[in-house]
Amino acid sequence: MSLRIVVCVKYVPDATGDRHFAEDLTTDRDAVDGLLSELDEYAVEQALQIAGEADDAEITVLTVGPEDAKDALRKALSMGAHKAIHVEDDDLHGTDALGTSLVLTKAIEHAGYDLVICGMASTDGTMGVLPAILAERLGVPQVTLLSEVSVADGKVTGRRDGDTATEHLEASLPAVVSVTDQSGEARYPSFKGIMAAKKKPVESLDLSDLGIEADEIGLEGAWTAVDDATQRPPRSAGTIVKDEGEGGKQLAEFLAGQKFI
Repeated sequence: MSLRIVVCVKYVPDATGDRHFAEDLTTDRDAVDGLLSELDEYAVEQALQIAGEADDAEITVLTVGPEDAKDALRKALSMGAHKAIHVEDDDLHGTDALGTSLVLTKAIEHAGYDLVICGMASTDGTMGVLPAILAERLGVPQVTLLSEVSVADGKVTGRRDGDTATEHLEASLPAVVSVTDQSGEARYPSFKGIMAAKKKPVESLDLSDLGIEADEIGLEGAWTAVDDATQRPPRSAGTIVKDEGEGGKQLAEFLAGQKFI
């Protein structure tokens, strides 16, 4: 029986772009280019490495988002994943982490899985809570924030590096894991991989396919909301200190006034 790996990925606004909120105080995703979240590339890479060590493994990449989110799936497919699932529905607009976890859970169960792999956080929301919520909803163990991960004999093992200690963790499959940006550089898609990705299957699902009601997700079903947002003020000119013999003293006073020293 093959090892079924599902990798959850997210299509996020480019962090180098001018990101801001739309009128309804949700992220304006149309105003900036999107891409596969960099932290999710590490999850795809670890899935590929695990699959390379297994006798028989299949990797499904899964995302929830608008039509453009297929770009994130194509990037993962070009890296080497076998197939993809895209959940798209207009009622998803404004869905928070809890709602997203519900949609992902239903899609993961639809796909079938032995191991779910996530990045440590998304580069837009940066909450980092989704893997734990997924594990709770699926009713399986979670082994999170791993810098090293492997699968053998029906178990997933990994290493979690903290500030003061290193933990070696183990869980029986099925399980949910998340990996950090220290788990190993993600590979670049080859030209062959990019061309092959165009022929790989991408299954499209909506809320009705997953048995989810519209009021369970979106802004209406969100447990969190942004009440107010203020645009970041333009950067002001810096303070110039002219050294006429007292420059060092002025610099020290400035740093002390800003509580840097």
